Amino acid sequence: MDLRRQAAAAGLAGALAAAGAVAAQPSGAVMAESCATCHGLDAKPRGAIPRLAGRPAAELAQALRDFRDGRRPGTIMGRIAKGYSDAEIDATAAAVAKGGKAK
Repeated sequence: MDLRRQAAAAGLAGALAAAGAVAAQPSGAVMAESCATCHGLDAKPRGAIPRLAGRPAAELAQALRDFRDGRRPGTIMGRIAKGYSDAEIDATAAAVAKGGKAK
């Protein structure tokens, strides 16, 4: 196999691997299920935990970014949000804003 074919094959393999990694990421609705554990997406949070249902997606996404980036103090939210990419934050916020449903 010549060098051009080897490079094309390697590029294709990399693209397919990247596409598989993207497809394997959980949806916003799946990620929002973890929010419901404490925040109750049915507008019934537990104790003093803030209600998320009905809040705009942009507000929720900004709050998650602020937790992730250390601009907003919190007990557990900073640790949770640290593992989220911007795309995951946007998808989760959109699902939470819709009551845990996918876009």
